[in-house]
Amino acid sequence: MSRVGKNPIELPKGVEVTLGGTIVVKGPLGSLSQEAPANVKVSLDGDVITLAPVDESIQANAMSGTLRALLNNMVVGVSKGFEKKLNLVGVGYRAQAQGDSLNLSLGFSHPVVHKMPAGIKVETPTQTEVLIKGIDRQKVGQVAADIRGYRPPEPYKGKGVRYADEVVVLKETKKK
Repeated sequence: MSRVGKNPIELPKGVEVTLGGTIVVKGPLGSLSQEAPANVKVSLDGDVITLAPVDESIQANAMSGTLRALLNNMVVGVSKGFEKKLNLVGVGYRAQAQGDSLNLSLGFSHPVVHKMPAGIKVETPTQTEVLIKGIDRQKVGQVAADIRGYRPPEPYKGKGVRYADEVVVLKETKKK
């Protein structure tokens, strides 16, 4: 059995789980749902979720670990939420949040406007910091990757949009 799939998921206070064909997790920050695969058995004992593969196939074993990780992310998302922090490095690089869109000045001849999907909030504590928050881990990470994709950090001066914890290794310039 998958090592990840063996671990039970403990539900914090205020989080409710509804099992069935679709697993629904409700918490103080919102609600998320996930289709349950047929080859994984999900059971709820009080405030602990346990998963087990239905048979001994490799597919069922893999899906038990995958579903456990997805359910754990859902539980953490509806109770605490997820956030990604981006930094803009470069002269004149600025960000400004306006409602559900993010205006970026990234050295192009035009401003870049990124519209946020439903359930994702964006904040700009300073002009060079962007905070992306939401309950769905996949959506938060995808929005952060899309924004970073407009101007990834370049290897010679390090200019661009980078994650807060990202380390950019700078290359040496060409010698004559």
